[in-house]
Amino acid sequence: MRRTLEQQRSNQSPSSNSEKLGTMPVGKLLFNMALPMIIAMIIQALYNVVDSIYVAKISENALTAVSLAYPMQTLMIAFSTGLGVGINSVVSRSLGEGDRKKAGYVALNGIFLITLVVIVFTLVGIFGSRAFMASQTNIPEIFEGGTTYVSICLILCCFQFFEITFERLLQATGRTLDTMISQGVGAVINIIFDPILIFGYLGFPKMGIAGAAAATVFGQFIACVLALIFNLRRNKELTFSFRGFRPRWSILKLILAIGVPSVIMQAIGSAMIFGMNRILMSFVSTAAAVFGVYFKLQSIVFMPVFGLNNGMVPIIAYNYGARHRDRMVRTMKLAVLTAVVMMLIGLAVMQLFPSQMLLLFEAEENMLFIGVPALKTLSLSFIFAGFCIVISSVFQALGFGIYSLLVSFIRQIIVLLPAAYLLSLSGNVNLVWWAFPIAEIATVLCCLLFLQRVNRKVLKPMEKPAMA
Repeated sequence: MRRTLEQQRSNQSPSSNSEKLGTMPVGKLLFNMALPMIIAMIIQALYNVVDSIYVAKISENALTAVSLAYPMQTLMIAFSTGLGVGINSVVSRSLGEGDRKKAGYVALNGIFLITLVVIVFTLVGIFGSRAFMASQTNIPEIFEGGTTYVSICLILCCFQFFEITFERLLQATGRTLDTMISQGVGAVINIIFDPILIFGYLGFPKMGIAGAAAATVFGQFIACVLALIFNLRRNKELTFSFRGFRPRWSILKLILAIGVPSVIMQAIGSAMIFGMNRILMSFVSTAAAVFGVYFKLQSIVFMPVFGLNNGMVPIIAYNYGARHRDRMVRTMKLAVLTAVVMMLIGLAVMQLFPSQMLLLFEAEENMLFIGVPALKTLSLSFIFAGFCIVISSVFQALGFGIYSLLVSFIRQIIVLLPAAYLLSLSGNVNLVWWAFPIAEIATVLCCLLFLQRVNRKVLKPMEKPAMA
């Protein structure tokens, strides 16, 4: 009898972690799910900033080179996190429906899909890095530095892709603390090895920009290994045995239906950065360096919101599968409120201390002259961004990824880039930055329109409200 009871507890324990997504009070649940992710994302953002701070100590051209390489990095992030959203959402929904066997198949098919993407990006790194940089600059120092950085990050991209995939599987079953640990350790490793490899400390060779890329990849490798170990040892709700595995198109199609719009949405962001770099380089390379610095600084504000989203998506997806309408609505409202507060704090800091933040990147007189008004203008978009980011993630969690895609496309391709180009015709680079607040206003309007449709199609038809 005792053995039977212990066996029953053992059989029940793996599901208890995911069941909290449908039973724990929403406020406590979102806090427990999101806080580890927010901390992890803040650490990730800090390592991005620190990386650029050390690169800036090499030269302004080195900083510009890394800024021009950034669109390719964001494209990798687009595929890894976008497909990760699809894997996360389908796994969480399957667990919400009580189908753990399907959840395991989803995890295996997700890993298979990511493997194919890794192969493609590795080939791009081998054969396409020089062409990518040549499309943006002909300044020798910037071109060579950017090519080196991009090549290393692409050829060794497998660690980034599998790290994010394994972390999404942990998030799907509510193990966000494990995700925080893997991301945090990887980021700390990156921060430690940045100066060591860039400047050749502790007996290591002085690698310059290549050292910054190597430190990034090494941090991703450590995080990937940790996330894999956590999945194999702790994530008992998912099966990771590939014995007899065959890809299933029915499952891949579910992942892609949610993930591809997210990939395209973030890839649009990569195209936007690429286009903005082209516009800004027509003024002076310092403007592109300022834009790169802004993106690293704003990540400290945006990454916690993305961490909030990563904690929110499994809750929304699980309760969608379990038909808990009230829990979904409460989660959305609380996430929006939290995100808006975060963004307003970021706005205040960037408005009050723009020059101090630029000086972290060895900014000289010309960079301060361009950068101070740039940061003040660009940060105005924070007023609206928190709401839009959360609502776009809600669309993805509910299977309406096409709405997120449309919002992103309208913001960055239909509004932002054309507005930036038209403003650049004035010959005043300070006017170009206003394209961002303009585009964010358009984004709010689109989100509100699509949210009404989601409410009508998904939320209102749910007859049973959630249990508290």
